[in-house]
Amino acid sequence: MLTFANAKINLGLHVTEKRSDGYHNLETVFYPVKLHDVLEITDAEKTSCVTEGITVPGDTADNICMKAYELLKKDFDLPAQQITLLKNIPVGAGLGGGSSDAAFLIKLLNEKFKLGISAERMEDYARQLGADCAFFIKNKPVYATGKGDEFAELSVALSRYFMVLVKPPVHVSTADAYAGLVPVKPSVSLKELIASPVEEWRDLMKNDFEQHVFVKYPEIALIKDQLYAAGATFALMSGSGSSVYAIFEEAVRLPGLEKENKVFYNI
Repeated sequence: MLTFANAKINLGLHVTEKRSDGYHNLETVFYPVKLHDVLEITDAEKTSCVTEGITVPGDTADNICMKAYELLKKDFDLPAQQITLLKNIPVGAGLGGGSSDAAFLIKLLNEKFKLGISAERMEDYARQLGADCAFFIKNKPVYATGKGDEFAELSVALSRYFMVLVKPPVHVSTADAYAGLVPVKPSVSLKELIASPVEEWRDLMKNDFEQHVFVKYPEIALIKDQLYAAGATFALMSGSGSSVYAIFEEAVRLPGLEKENKVFYNI
């Protein structure tokens, strides 16, 4: 059985406070985009994970898809499966690719073996695997708070725009992204700002990680500048980086950015 696990972008991101458990509270808007990994499960004698496409760091035995399978196997009598992952979503790009793979595997197992798990319970499983993992269960735009795992649905329609994603050959670690960042509660909630016209987002919405990431990786800041120079209505780094997306009124090609970066069009 086959499924297509999509990426997400962050429409704004505020880091609001440090938690007692070592994590940070944030507010953001998760928005699904048309950039996919391909995930397949087939019956096997022994459960394993095979990855193809973009290299996934680490041992496949510790892959987040394996963790998702083992999580469900604790509660359900699942037969052995070969998990095959064709990785297309860039790794370490702030796009939630690994979280998406895990969430879509939960949904795939639920469907194949008719487990009857509700969407809410699948979200509970997914929350154990990653802060943004639960988002991909319902896979609809949400206003996210807490660690990024508490959701309020909202209406954000960007289908009339042409969206571009640029992934530079840079990996931004979580430690780098948080280095020097001071959490601040915004005076106006992102939930309120997102209701403004897209044409006003440039002056209203930000990603708190950009300030420090751009200092260490000026090439990412340059990409954002180039996207605005090319006529973008809005551009922002997604998550903790390193990818930058842009919203255009019309279709564009950006050959200058393609020379040193991976560029995805009409996501």
